[in-house]
Amino acid sequence: MSLTNSNIHPLADVQTSHIGENTTIWQFSVILAKAKIGNNCNINALTLIENDVVIGDNVTIKSGVQLWDGLRVGNNVFIGPNVTFTNDFTPRSKQRPISFLSTVINHHASIGANSTIIGGIEIGAYAMVGAGSVVTKNIVPYALVYGNPAKQYGYVCECGTKLENYTCPACLAGYQLNENTLNRQAT
Repeated sequence: MSLTNSNIHPLADVQTSHIGENTTIWQFSVILAKAKIGNNCNINALTLIENDVVIGDNVTIKSGVQLWDGLRVGNNVFIGPNVTFTNDFTPRSKQRPISFLSTVINHHASIGANSTIIGGIEIGAYAMVGAGSVVTKNIVPYALVYGNPAKQYGYVCECGTKLENYTCPACLAGYQLNENTLNRQAT
């Protein structure tokens, strides 16, 4: 990775050299020295990314998001504006924990605006978190969750549409639930 083919706004404070090709970083963002960002990402204005953060390829991070130590973001993830992540259950000023909680956002997951993601959880691939949710526990792949605390209200297709009887009304993809695991059926 290098900064050669990335687009960094002159008002951004980018300390890392681990930024993939065709990644854009907008004004007033701060990215610390050890952060790793993949190819073709869009990091919007007013974003803070700490050192122990790894972001995959094709990720969109909207304005006002802070990504704290311990966060792993898979490929093709969408993080809406002002999403908040936590990484410490017992924060105190001037006291640093031995290690921060680890949070994983798996590939193609989407997190709606103003959601809060409590540290130490995993959000499954293709899961959809509704705007304003407070996520306090793991989310299975393809789950549709929202509310405070977030609860599951169904499943979503890979295209993002809510499934009806395990079929997508938009693209007609079919899914099957086996032992609490949703799988897309072959076409």
